[in-house]
Amino acid sequence: MKILFAFLAIAFVVLQAQLWVGDGSVHSLSDLEVELAAQRAINAELEQRNKLLEVEVVDLKNGLEAVEERARSELGMIAEGETFYLIIE
Repeated sequence: MKILFAFLAIAFVVLQAQLWVGDGSVHSLSDLEVELAAQRAINAELEQRNKLLEVEVVDLKNGLEAVEERARSELGMIAEGETFYLIIE
């Protein structure tokens, strides 16, 4: 009977040690929850960026105004009949 109680006590100690210290422990679970919250925040930012890019793609596919605006701002192009002024400070 003493051997059975000793075995159960040792098993209890080993299981408690695994619960609090080992792989899959309470501590590692809390670390994973923090990491998960950070990843969800990153995903929310990326989803917002993707929505903005999707709107821009639809705008570029459907209208020439967005294409003209990009040509002016990024490529420095001007339309026929316009005069280009360069102001140097």
